[in-house]
Amino acid sequence: MSIEQINAARAEIAATAAYQTLGAFFDADSFCEIDAFAKSGEGFAEAVAGWGTVEGLPVYAFAQNSDINGGALSKAQAAKLKKLYSLALKTGAPVVGFYDSRGGYLSQGSELLGGFGEVLRLSAKISGVVPQISVILGNCLGTNALAAANADFVIMTKDAQLSLDVTGENASAEYNAKNGSACLVCEDREKAVVQTRELLCYLPANNLTSAPAAEEEYPDGENGRCIVSKIVDGGSKLRLGDSFGDSARIRLARLGGQAVGVVRTLGGKLDDSSAAKAAKFVRFCDAFSIPVITFADCEGFESLAGAAKLTSAYAEATTVKLAVVTGRAIGSAYIALAGTGANADAVYAFPDAVISPVNVEAAAFIMAPDKMKVPVDEQKKAAEDFAAENLSAFNAAQSGFVDGIVEEAQLRGALLSALEMLAGKRVPTVAKKHTTV
Repeated sequence: MSIEQINAARAEIAATAAYQTLGAFFDADSFCEIDAFAKSGEGFAEAVAGWGTVEGLPVYAFAQNSDINGGALSKAQAAKLKKLYSLALKTGAPVVGFYDSRGGYLSQGSELLGGFGEVLRLSAKISGVVPQISVILGNCLGTNALAAANADFVIMTKDAQLSLDVTGENASAEYNAKNGSACLVCEDREKAVVQTRELLCYLPANNLTSAPAAEEEYPDGENGRCIVSKIVDGGSKLRLGDSFGDSARIRLARLGGQAVGVVRTLGGKLDDSSAAKAAKFVRFCDAFSIPVITFADCEGFESLAGAAKLTSAYAEATTVKLAVVTGRAIGSAYIALAGTGANADAVYAFPDAVISPVNVEAAAFIMAPDKMKVPVDEQKKAAEDFAAENLSAFNAAQSGFVDGIVEEAQLRGALLSALEMLAGKRVPTVAKKHTTV
């Protein structure tokens, strides 16, 4: 085959969907392809892979090419992906996968399964070593979905499908967002690419480096906005997983230009979905040494399973952990999110915060039964009065369970100071494979 024929063939496939996606994803003129001439049957392989930069940061990426045999899974595609993951492990750079495939070549049988088994093994091997992001742009079903779901973050376009069921049942972006499989749903391919680039700017290249810093910006601080928006750098808050778990929110943000993970509980009891979402996020932040800031307003857990999962995630995490009790921190919720279980490095509380071993009314009946000898319709107020006097943040601070009482206006400064002081935190751990929770 002459060089003219090769160039003509390359020019033809350069106009296909995968190349367009990677061209929009990487910085201009930074994409370097690997195995560009790899064949699958009589044609080119059904995926494009290589490396480049995103905002100057090195990144590996692949894109299934729906314009070539529908992006079908093949031995050739598996070989490309294996090489990409191996390079990422050697050099310590994130991996982004753009998924859009009609299925696989069943005629390749066990060879195809073996190839993608190796892809899954390598994906698991680099988990916690480099960040992984899956972007679902079209169909992603069966084995393909299993590979995509291995990533730390899954982003979907609203018309994409993700499911182990090859029939596409329960595969919609809406369904996956509600069950926690997808953390972001975007309007279209272009917005998904932009969102992926933004997400990468909050993440370190690997578990031995720090997330890229940015210029510090003063908070937006508009009246009526949530406490997180009033504290973190202006315009830096990246919302994640809002459709899954109604009683907690997770965010990536910046504080003083530094990337941080934010967990905010929304009052009442923490449901199991919210506990699972927060636990996974805390584990991710810990794996890549991203500081975790927890804004706690929680009266407990809906179930023991949720409590155990989240408590374990916080307790095992050795990254910098700061906690702010913004409302109530009751019993197991205080222990898990801001107390001894969380092993927080610094705990702050608003002046009107309440910290109690049990719910307020039970505490009042146990600790001050005489004050509760009032008509039933007055007991709630009596309990609240008792809490204000005996279960306040000041009482907790006097006992050493809170490090500082801060007004909202002082909180950003307190957190910035703590982050700076704890930047060199090092915690030796017991030799083991991993926890079993």
